[in-house]
Amino acid sequence: MNLLDELRWRGMLHDTMPGTAEHLAEHQPISGYIGFDPTAASLHIGNLATIMLLVHLQRSGHRPVALVGGATGMIGDPSMKSSERNLLDEETLRINQAGIRAQLERFLEFNDGPTGAVVVNNYDWFKEFGFLEFLRDVGKHITVNYMMAKDSVKRRLGTPEAEGEQRAEGLSYTEFSYQLLQGYDFSHLYKTLNCTLQMGGSDQWGNITTGTELIRRLDGGKAFALTCPLVTKADGTKFGKSEGGNVWLSPQMTSPYQFYQFWLNAADADASRLIRVFTLLSEAEILDLEAQHAPAPHQRILQKALAKDVTSRVHSAEAYEAAVAASEILFGKGDLEDLQRLDEATLLDVFAGVPRLEVPREQAGSLLVADLLSEATQYQIFPSKSEVKKMIQGGGVSLNRQKVAAADQAVSELPLLQDKYLVAQKGKKNYFLISLV
Repeated sequence: MNLLDELRWRGMLHDTMPGTAEHLAEHQPISGYIGFDPTAASLHIGNLATIMLLVHLQRSGHRPVALVGGATGMIGDPSMKSSERNLLDEETLRINQAGIRAQLERFLEFNDGPTGAVVVNNYDWFKEFGFLEFLRDVGKHITVNYMMAKDSVKRRLGTPEAEGEQRAEGLSYTEFSYQLLQGYDFSHLYKTLNCTLQMGGSDQWGNITTGTELIRRLDGGKAFALTCPLVTKADGTKFGKSEGGNVWLSPQMTSPYQFYQFWLNAADADASRLIRVFTLLSEAEILDLEAQHAPAPHQRILQKALAKDVTSRVHSAEAYEAAVAASEILFGKGDLEDLQRLDEATLLDVFAGVPRLEVPREQAGSLLVADLLSEATQYQIFPSKSEVKKMIQGGGVSLNRQKVAAADQAVSELPLLQDKYLVAQKGKKNYFLISLV
């Protein structure tokens, strides 16, 4: 496939340097890279859009290079930031780099062929690079005027050109030098891997073009740049965060259930764009889904297709199926066996938004169901035992998806989830999670 055409219809093409299209067409395969900042042990869905750039690069017959910034991660990129971040120590960066590489391997094909993906760490070439040597061999080739003209610098300095941007606290020399470090990364990869293309989000344009300029001045070579738009919501706010913060690719940091729910709950105004950026569905498939979605948006056809594709690729098909099954529990589907199949983390995720009640374990052993549901908790599910009995007689009370037949049933006879939980249901929609502590 033609890379630029593919990115263009998906809305993933923001800017390219002149000659990029011709370079991609005339040289097969080329090597193109994207840098990933190892500030955490996992990438998040904000990074996923740029991962998809590498995926499309490889699918179009080229070689993707993922650079994990072990060295630049110690500095911090000022782009789109209003303050300087805390610097990470080498051991933390090493752990984070290992986690990121493992995630990249879920998306890219790593093999010895001409298009096999490569992961590099810029700490490998910066760790022995002395300060004086860097200033002499790299710094002298880029002027301060050139560096000051970058938007990331203007924004942090609060210059007149950045009027209307958030006023920042200034820019340290450490961060000011970042574009030189990233530019040298490009130059190093140009010389060692014949890497002629750097890609990234639109906020990286200044850093990337510094690299192309260094390649021209240091190596007499020609390199190219390609950026994608930053993914935002329809209202212009930042995409990629939930109420709990970042949505991570790691199942330990964001559970597959929470991950699935994030995509499933995407707004209709965002779904068409998100499904183009984050899935590998073809244009025809997406247009068909949009045609099905338009007359019945309440069925969330686009969101379901988006959530299925992304959850399956980031986690697994099995994790997707488990997330769907867990989601349906809140809609009255499933039985005791379905609840028992949920691990504790997913169970708590599913019922995160319902009242959670605690009962001492030793007290629960002597309680009857009527006591448990009316008097034993700090939040009474029913105002009185008589109300419990009345609703049980009408078939409106369930514990762990089993209809309660008698108000005088002993709580000790009930099957517990994870040996500690009971899911109480009052009517069709009122849930309570009771835990024995």
